[in-house]
Amino acid sequence: MTGDSDKSADTPEKDGERLQEGTLISHLVELRGRLLKITVAIVIAFIALLPFSDEIFTFVSQPIRDALPGNAMIATSVASPLLTPFKMTFFVSLFAAMPVVLYQAWSFVAPGLYKREKHFALPLLASSIMLFYIGVAFAYYLVFPLLFNFFTAVAPPGVEVMTDIAQYLDFITLIVLAFGLAFEVPVAIVLMVWTGLTTPAKLASVRQYVFLGAFVVGMFLTPPDMFSQTLLAVPMYLLYELGIVMSRTFDPRRKSKETPVT
Repeated sequence: MTGDSDKSADTPEKDGERLQEGTLISHLVELRGRLLKITVAIVIAFIALLPFSDEIFTFVSQPIRDALPGNAMIATSVASPLLTPFKMTFFVSLFAAMPVVLYQAWSFVAPGLYKREKHFALPLLASSIMLFYIGVAFAYYLVFPLLFNFFTAVAPPGVEVMTDIAQYLDFITLIVLAFGLAFEVPVAIVLMVWTGLTTPAKLASVRQYVFLGAFVVGMFLTPPDMFSQTLLAVPMYLLYELGIVMSRTFDPRRKSKETPVT
């Protein structure tokens, strides 16, 4: 009798542990599936773009070639003329597949959202994709020409600026990714307010610290010069202010304040 009662007493706890374990395994299986889809999307984009690797390199390197004497770059490694366009095509494929990456991330968390939250999540997903590409375009069309012309102009007399193609790839990859992610600041702020982690009023009260923090982040994500640091920090802070404005629309406390008490 005692053995049977002990066994029955342990059953609910064991069932709970099994349920928890099963839920964790199902989440891990789903996460693996999402990551697999992201990988497939990147591979498909890479295969599609690979025949145009030379054209992609020409387009991506245009801002620095316009600033260099003779509009020409150099290759200091034997394999650079082959590997650098190949690697650049891969990074372009990664950026091209970003809508799939963001969609899979949203689909992974969507089952845990309420119907009303899913209704707002779709515009946020579209906004995050759009802002990422705006950040990439901002870096390519505005930041790069200013940055490379500045570096070329400040070269000491007697120094001929000759940039290696492999080093250029490493340089721009970090900057483009930094600007793409920096332009996601409004979406991140909206999500923080939406989930109740903070309020627009609290975010507005710490804007002076955010302004300073934007320059600190710019210092780590950009080359060690004040010029490129400022080009990232100022838009990041302005996007923070935009995020505060947007978050007032998604603030769950706003409706409760507007609802009259009867």
